[in-house]
Amino acid sequence: MNLVVTGAQWGDEGKGKIVDYLAKDAQIIVRFSGGANAGHTIVIGDEQYALHLIPSGILYPDKFVILGAGMVIDPVALFKELDMLKERGIDTTGRVFISDRAHIVLPRYIQIDKERDAARKTPIGTTGRGIGITYSMKCDRDGIRIADLGWKEKMDELEDEDRAFLAPFVQRLSEMSIDQAYFLMHHRNSQILFEGAQGTLLDLDLGTYPYVSSGMSSAAGAAIGGCIGPRRLDKVLGVFKAYSTRVGNGPFPSEFEEVVSTGSTTATEVEPVETSSEDALCKYIRETGREYGVTTGRPRRCGYLDLVALRYACLTNSIDSLVMTHLDVYDTLDKIKACIAYRITGEDGKEHIIEEFPASIAALNAAKPVLRSFAGWKQNLSGCLTYDEFPTAAMEYIEFIERFCETPIDIVSVGYDRKETIIRKNPWGK
Repeated sequence: MNLVVTGAQWGDEGKGKIVDYLAKDAQIIVRFSGGANAGHTIVIGDEQYALHLIPSGILYPDKFVILGAGMVIDPVALFKELDMLKERGIDTTGRVFISDRAHIVLPRYIQIDKERDAARKTPIGTTGRGIGITYSMKCDRDGIRIADLGWKEKMDELEDEDRAFLAPFVQRLSEMSIDQAYFLMHHRNSQILFEGAQGTLLDLDLGTYPYVSSGMSSAAGAAIGGCIGPRRLDKVLGVFKAYSTRVGNGPFPSEFEEVVSTGSTTATEVEPVETSSEDALCKYIRETGREYGVTTGRPRRCGYLDLVALRYACLTNSIDSLVMTHLDVYDTLDKIKACIAYRITGEDGKEHIIEEFPASIAALNAAKPVLRSFAGWKQNLSGCLTYDEFPTAAMEYIEFIERFCETPIDIVSVGYDRKETIIRKNPWGK
C-alpha cells in the first residue's frame, strides 16, 4: 500500500511525529518535496530529534528512507544530520538513499536567496536556505542533479567555487544515489509511506502565492517527487493542528488580532470576540504548543483554526482522512473558537460572507474571521488511551470539524510522544 501524508495548513502541522508513528508499519519512507527549510521534531520518551532532510522513519532500525526526486539537497546539511544521528546511536548505514533526479543546493544559492528576499518591496520571509533559488535554477534548466555529478561536461560548466564545494561530496552522494522509479518498482509489494514538507497553503500552485514555498507541497507532489504514478497512490492523510500557525509573511485570516464578528450565514453560532484576551491567548498557545520554527527558531504566528482553509485543503488534496495534532494545547481553556467563514468588504463597500478560500491575496488580507465558539473540556487529554475516553466537549469539537470538512478525523495526537496518539481507524486500511 502507498500512503501519502501531507500538510493541510501552512506547514508545521506535526507531520514529522505522524510519519514517525506510521512508519512502524511501513518498509520504506519517501520524502517527496522541499529541502533543509523543513523541520520535523520527533519525541521518543526523553529523547528529541530535529530532522530537516532525512525522512522521519529513519529512527526505526529496519526502515529504508529515500530523499525523493522532488527534493533539493544541501550536502552540508545532509551529512551534518547524518552525523548527528550517528552520534546519538542511530545507525543509518545502507538505509538512506537519494533519488538521482534530486537537485543540489549550492552555497551561492543561499546568499542569493537572502539578498533577493531582502531586496523585495514586500519580502516573502524565506528561511534563507537557498531552497527557492535551487528550484528556480531547476525551472531555468540550469540546476545540477545528483545524477549529473558523474557528467564531466556538466561539471565543467559550473563555476570554480561550485566544483570546489562539491568535490568532497561527490563520492558519498553517488554511493547513496538510486534510480527511485525502479527502486520502488522492485519494492512495489512493500508498505510505502510518502512524506510531504510544508503544507498545502504553501504549495506553489495551490497556496497563498507569492507567499509560498517553491516546491509541490500538496499530495499531488507525491506522484512526481515520489517517482510513482498518481494511480498507485492508495490513500492521502492530511495533517492539521487544532489551531492555525504560519511562519513568515503572507495572509492569515484567522490570526489572533482585533477582530469583529457580527452576524453570518450561521449567525446563531457566532459570538463576539474578546479582543482584550487575544494577545494572552497567542502567547499561551505559542509557549504551550512550542510554536517556534525547528529550522529557524522564529516564533510562529498563531490563530484560530481556519476551517475554510482546511476544507479547501481537503478538496485540493483528495484527502481521505484527517490527522489532528496539538489538541491537548486547548486542555486548560474555558472556551475555544474556530473560523467558519470570512467577512470581506468588497469594492462596493458592502460586507460579504465568504465560505470558500479565495486565490486573491488582497481578499485574504482583507478577510476577517467569522468565529464559532465551543465549550472547553478542562481535562488532560494526554491521559486518554482511546477516543471513547475523550470528554464530550472535545468530541464535539472534533466531530464539528468532520462535518464541516466532510472528511473523517481518523487520528488525534494529544502530545509529542509516539504513545500519545489516538487511532480511531487504521490508516493503512484501504
